[in-house]
Amino acid sequence: MSVTEHFVSDDAALAEVVREALSAPLYSLDTEFHRERTYFPRLALVQLQWGTTNVLIDPLAVDPRGLADLLRGPGLAILHASQQDLEVMRYAVGEVPSRMFDTQLAAGFIGYSTPSLASLVQSLLKVMLSKGDRMTDWMRRPLTASQCSYARSDVAYLEQLFERISARLTELGRGGWVAQACEELRQRPWGESNPDEAWLRIKDARALKGEARGVAQALAAWRERRAMSTNVPLRRVMSDMALIGIAQAAPKSTEDLSHARGVDERYLNGSIAREVLAAVKEGRDRIVEIESNGHEPLEKRLRPAVTLVTAWIGELARTHDIDPTLVATNRDIVALLAGAESRLAHGWRRDLVGRDIERLLAGETGLSFDGDGRLRLIPAKDANSE
Repeated sequence: MSVTEHFVSDDAALAEVVREALSAPLYSLDTEFHRERTYFPRLALVQLQWGTTNVLIDPLAVDPRGLADLLRGPGLAILHASQQDLEVMRYAVGEVPSRMFDTQLAAGFIGYSTPSLASLVQSLLKVMLSKGDRMTDWMRRPLTASQCSYARSDVAYLEQLFERISARLTELGRGGWVAQACEELRQRPWGESNPDEAWLRIKDARALKGEARGVAQALAAWRERRAMSTNVPLRRVMSDMALIGIAQAAPKSTEDLSHARGVDERYLNGSIAREVLAAVKEGRDRIVEIESNGHEPLEKRLRPAVTLVTAWIGELARTHDIDPTLVATNRDIVALLAGAESRLAHGWRRDLVGRDIERLLAGETGLSFDGDGRLRLIPAKDANSE
């Protein structure tokens, strides 16, 4: 199959590409981006393919918002491991595809466990993809022939993967499940995080007590806002080590601040020192409780039940050749046991495991082992007789 290749570096050409792609029932989409030196991702390249047309779009030369009409359009977007691509498109274009199919996610429903694009292409299409330019600098211009070849390959096989995976999903009767899972991912909220919750993402922060916890929350919120306003990585504003060290020391002066672990000269002068000390002062007066949603006592009391249900979910997932990580998290299981809102109570997850767990909780069924050491669901009367 002969493929027509284009490189788009002006807005008029982008408008023509969007016009043509809008007529296609589906299109393959991928992005290259960097965020090592910025808080927000920097879109470096967009790859599109529909039919036999493969296009690279240079967002450093054109306005990527020109892709909005395509993303809003009726075509089905085929992506692989789309979570970060969706975030990047939301930030750079202001839109995500109106319909999408994630080949990595869908592959989890036919026996694969979060496969890379290269491994999935090799397994299903018997094609070896090059890995040579995976970690290249995509902001560099001009792009090399090798970079362009690698980038084009990221979308070149997505339609074929879609067809192979969809055929298998139809055989298994799981097309509806994948559609629900992809829509769940597509609708996931993206954007700036809540600064007041930033401290919870720091290792060891939850172990802090009393005043130190309030200081950590206030200081992490300050760091998050400063990183967003200056568009630099969090670590460039303040390291996690310094943040925890300051939270534990709760300094009241620059002199005190200089003795906190991880603090260097940049925090001891001018506006930075004043802002840090102001955040510490604010944090000392905070009473911060970690939200448990009522699940923690239940999880401790019913830990054996959580363990058993987790094992049952794993057994069902293996039996049906579905990646267990797609089915449920520990939080999903605890929420269901608590009678709270849980993904296991809705959609494809309820079809696969939710109803069985509800029957277990109602005492209608029990779990036993078969002769091969596998868990099996049995009527409650049989469980009682055993």
